[in-house]
Amino acid sequence: MKTRWAGILLIIAALGASGCASMSADECAISDWHTIGYEDGARGYSADNIGRHRKACAKHGVAPDFESYQAGRKDGLRQFCQPSRGFNLGASGGRYNGVCPSDMEFDFVEAFNSGHQLYNLRASVNSATKQIKAMESELEQTKDDIRTAEAALIAKETTMQDRVLLLADLKELSERIGQLEAEIVGLVEERAIAEQQLATYQSVLADTGY
Repeated sequence: MKTRWAGILLIIAALGASGCASMSADECAISDWHTIGYEDGARGYSADNIGRHRKACAKHGVAPDFESYQAGRKDGLRQFCQPSRGFNLGASGGRYNGVCPSDMEFDFVEAFNSGHQLYNLRASVNSATKQIKAMESELEQTKDDIRTAEAALIAKETTMQDRVLLLADLKELSERIGQLEAEIVGLVEERAIAEQQLATYQSVLADTGY
């Protein structure tokens, strides 16, 4: 019995790691299809996932036990379709494939949507922060370029023609600094709003138990 379960656990691990593409003839032959179905259900996989198992085992002349698989998957879905799992799936930016049974789907989807809203609010804050950092980096680089151009402008070896070009460059660089500073101010304001929305929503979630 211990040997049998060891083999089953090995198969499940292989499925999780490689999507069952590497199942050997022995693994296909001794598979506990109820357990494999349960694992797929507990991960929220759609019913057509058995097609991947069928393809992996077909080359070994082994066909999955569809009824056992479906029974196991049904049991696994009861575990997956808990509201807490739905919330975590949404909060992590995951996708829901519409697999939950009708008596559990409403609560699951409601929790998923709550989590997904949290994900979106966090993403807004993170996006603004990344844009601000990128523009601050460009701002510093532009200031360095101005200092370099100014040094070249007053250098004795700089020709009159080069000075004309440098003055044009300095004008463009100065204008870009103004644009960047204005955009950074706008993004900082946007981020502050997003952070406030996030904090408010997190308070709401705390009141609902999330």
